Amino acid sequence: MSPLRPKSTSSKLPFVVPLLALGTFLMSTTEFIIAGILPEMASDLGVSVSQAGLLITAFAIGMIVGGPTISLATLRLPRRSTLVLALGTFAAGHLIAALSSSFTVVLAARVLTALATGAFLSVASVVATSAAGPAAASRAMGVMMSGMGLAIVAGVPLGSFVGQSIGWRGTFWALTVLAAIVAVVIGRFIPGEEHREAPSVRSQLGVLRHGRMWLVLAATALVSGGFLAAYSYISPLLTERTGLSEGVVPLVLVGFGIGALLGTNLGGRFGDRRPLTTFLAIAAGSGLVMLLLIPLSTSVPATVVLVVLLGLTGMAVTSIATPLAVRFGHSAPGLAAALTVSGFNVGIAVGTWLAGSALDSSLGVKGPEAVGVVMAALGMIPLLILAALRATRTNTAEAGLPAEPAEGSSQDEADDRVLV
Repeated sequence: MSPLRPKSTSSKLPFVVPLLALGTFLMSTTEFIIAGILPEMASDLGVSVSQAGLLITAFAIGMIVGGPTISLATLRLPRRSTLVLALGTFAAGHLIAALSSSFTVVLAARVLTALATGAFLSVASVVATSAAGPAAASRAMGVMMSGMGLAIVAGVPLGSFVGQSIGWRGTFWALTVLAAIVAVVIGRFIPGEEHREAPSVRSQLGVLRHGRMWLVLAATALVSGGFLAAYSYISPLLTERTGLSEGVVPLVLVGFGIGALLGTNLGGRFGDRRPLTTFLAIAAGSGLVMLLLIPLSTSVPATVVLVVLLGLTGMAVTSIATPLAVRFGHSAPGLAAALTVSGFNVGIAVGTWLAGSALDSSLGVKGPEAVGVVMAALGMIPLLILAALRATRTNTAEAGLPAEPAEGSSQDEADDRVLV
């Protein structure tokens, strides 16, 4: 058996992985919580709800730009120090926002928080996958990213309840305190790394030449953007087409979160064995779920089941995309992970914008699902190209023909042995 092939995924993951899930829980809570307390923030800060929506846009832009930028800026810092610094900055951003009555200051604080979030998720991905080893990298990412599912199930509803009960500042104060506690815990329990030579920025930027990594990033943006396009506008579908009351909608969304918890872990387990096949199944599965939602969303039982399945299939992307990108960007794992975070957020930005336009079109509340189906289908194209590249390389090797030399080709051959 090749030493690159996973031996087993049944062994226990290092303690560092669930610790990083705590940080992921906080980062995901703050990303999704704003939508639940936007009216309260707009009223308190003296702006319109649409203007307050810039808090969501600014966070997404900060994540897209900030992840890769901060990854390069912290190359010479130990990863544990970067994680603690990111959590400290995250806490500071929420503290500044909680103390301010200026919308401009709160907006700037959200950008600061987004930079910290991008930095944390990028470095945490590398730490988790490195600690688990190549044979369990996807499973480690699944456990770490289960913090996102837990945020949807518990963090966002609880934060929204606090924000609506005692004001949005109460939610921000809670996130400040929790981030400070998690920073102390991570600083105390995550082991320091052995001395390593700090890579140069130029060597890190060399990862941008790896075409297969860009194919993974394209698939990540399209597939994740597709299911989040449907999820972001699921409430109008549930109330206007399915006929559920507004009070029941949060319960259905909890079902989505439960599906997300299962999906991140299942995606990680299968992804360690057959990453590309698993990614293709995720894209096809989420596309099928969204396609079925269009005709079946008039049935309450069918809709509830499909929403849970949407969480299960869609959120599984988070456990498979980063390990694949890191594998193909092996010379710069931190930057590759950061680019994956950016890919998610590019997908979110594009998907939700297209879904919003479709919602206002003749498609109505079915529009976002239609957008999601198209994006998921498009997301399968780069994955099929990856599969074709592997098949071509494998057939060439089996025929005994010399492969065309390419930079990093030996690494590509090693990747192929564990790719599908």
